[in-house]
Amino acid sequence: MPRAVDEKTWRRELETLRAREKAATRELDAIAAQRRRLPMVEMPPYTLTGPDGPVPLAEIFDGAAQLITYHHMWFPDEEWQCPGCTWFSSQFTRLEFRAAYDARFVVVTQGEIDAALAYREKVGNRMPWYSTAGSSFGADVGAPPGGQFAINVFLRDGDTVYRTWHTTDRGLEQLSHTFGLIDTLPYGRQEEWQDSPAGWPQSPAYSRWPDAQTLAATYGGQSR
Repeated sequence: MPRAVDEKTWRRELETLRAREKAATRELDAIAAQRRRLPMVEMPPYTLTGPDGPVPLAEIFDGAAQLITYHHMWFPDEEWQCPGCTWFSSQFTRLEFRAAYDARFVVVTQGEIDAALAYREKVGNRMPWYSTAGSSFGADVGAPPGGQFAINVFLRDGDTVYRTWHTTDRGLEQLSHTFGLIDTLPYGRQEEWQDSPAGWPQSPAYSRWPDAQTLAATYGGQSR
């Protein structure tokens, strides 16, 4: 347990921490400003597959100027796909923000579209899904068959699409509200790699994350 102190002491130590939190916020603002100044690279005219068949990459924007793609790991012979990807993308259930920001956020996976949509339904995912099984798009943007998850961001000018940003691994944490909320808890993520006081509850990394079966039991069949 954290040590118990009087309120004055608690507020003093909170303000000391707050100074570091504010400095981190300003650094994140500076990083975002640098991200907005990144150059971009023009993309070839890829065609992906959606629920209704082939879709040019420019049409996945659905009229918006900006597009975020979450590249969901996919293993053809597995009934249950990557639990981390299944969990991460399950967080995003209300994406109406795109209307105000001229943006769209979708899942792209290497799975064949019918299998991908069936999995989406089984685990109750609410995001639009597209398949890159018949295209080199995923491999060309850091998410090849059998590869890891990733985020890519694109900007559209008419039918021309540009890639503006990419991240993977822990770079996705800033895009998840879950990590931020858990990190405010006294015990944090309770993972062994984290710097915690002696005696704090700790478990192997990812062991507290829900698996795909648990997510399907909780949310499955609710994707529409």
